[in-house]
Amino acid sequence: MSTTGTHRTNRTRREVVQAGAVALAGAGLATKARAASTLAINGGAKTVTVPAAVSHKLTRWPPYGDAEKQALHAMIDKGTYYDELPVFEKEWQAYTKSPFVKAHMNGTSALNSMFFALNLEPGSEILVQSYTFFATVLPMRFFGYVPIFVDIDPKTGCFDLEDAKKKITPRTKAILPMHSWGMPCEMDKISEYAKEKGLILCEDCAHAHGAFMQGKHVGTFGAMSIFSFQTTKVMPTVEGGMGMYKTREYFERASAYGHYEDPPKFPKDSPYRKYDNTGFGQKYRMHPLAAAIGRIQLRGLEERNAVTRNNVKALNSRLVQLPGITQPYVRPDQVRAYYSADMLFLDEKKAGFSRAAMIKALKAEGVSASVWEYPEQHTFTIYREPQWWHHPPVIPASMPGGAQVNKSHFFLPLFHGEATELIEQYVKAFEKVWAHRADVAKL
Repeated sequence: MSTTGTHRTNRTRREVVQAGAVALAGAGLATKARAASTLAINGGAKTVTVPAAVSHKLTRWPPYGDAEKQALHAMIDKGTYYDELPVFEKEWQAYTKSPFVKAHMNGTSALNSMFFALNLEPGSEILVQSYTFFATVLPMRFFGYVPIFVDIDPKTGCFDLEDAKKKITPRTKAILPMHSWGMPCEMDKISEYAKEKGLILCEDCAHAHGAFMQGKHVGTFGAMSIFSFQTTKVMPTVEGGMGMYKTREYFERASAYGHYEDPPKFPKDSPYRKYDNTGFGQKYRMHPLAAAIGRIQLRGLEERNAVTRNNVKALNSRLVQLPGITQPYVRPDQVRAYYSADMLFLDEKKAGFSRAAMIKALKAEGVSASVWEYPEQHTFTIYREPQWWHHPPVIPASMPGGAQVNKSHFFLPLFHGEATELIEQYVKAFEKVWAHRADVAKL
């Protein structure tokens, strides 16, 4: 027997060990592959592995940093504060190109001032969407106004003009759409209808800082509008608000309502100049420290919005390829902002599983997915009790658009920085869940 033949038929101990190692490695890879292909909720490996600290940094809000700290420290050291307010107002006015602006202590006080500035007869009706925060509606009762609840378009989550047209009466005097989640309402159509019917157009832009339509800022379409700078908002100052006014009359009346120090600043022919030292009994001045933060936030608003929009586009453009997922419709002549979260819609029939099951499966994969039903004002007790109202509102039997959005939506976080890896892992997590649709349906 030749030596060569012996070597060909008998492996050395080293070769046997190496072969065993290769076999073990192969088995390990096979195990990992099975784990990767199994839903995490059923014992598989999580898809999203980006460290929590990285995710937190990308989703952290409000986005305060050294610039805000330095501005506040400088104010404290200087010992003078209120000069920040007119500077912030001028900078906001220049940014939005609004004829008149006034800073308020929050969005709610800006809305109160707007309702006072309307100066309508008690019993006047205002068309307002039910799918909104209470401050868009409830302060009307202090002025004897009557909210006429309007539905939202389930494709956008915004004011449904066609529903509003069905509810107008001879007592209807104003119309107040809210730009939900930073999505611009169809202000060209709403403006045209308001003009046709002689309605005063107002806007609630609390979610929509830096949103545009046809090249114009939201908030510049109406006779008056408001923004909120509360800590969750697109441009946060912890608390704060801004009113915007097309005419001097609206501006002076709204300012005098909550700013007793303003009347002596008005022109001599102003009918509100005489209310020096008293205003109309409210004090709605923005905190000057909030104004300082607002100035810093305004400088970075466009850049932050662009980063957020690009990240949402990178994520959603792939997610909407999956059966059952859609996103709110944006017209080509609109540029939306993103408030609080990235809202998407799920058609359970097309997806093959329930929203609740999807959320469970995605969370197990490491995706921060959630559901929160936005309040519909017409469902709350206070609108049903006549003792709170000069003219009690009519409560609609149903709001199918709002119900549809609340039933079908889900939220993903907004990413405010370089998030390529995290976005890729989110996409893979969704694709994994959709690849196991039969298993998800059983959850």
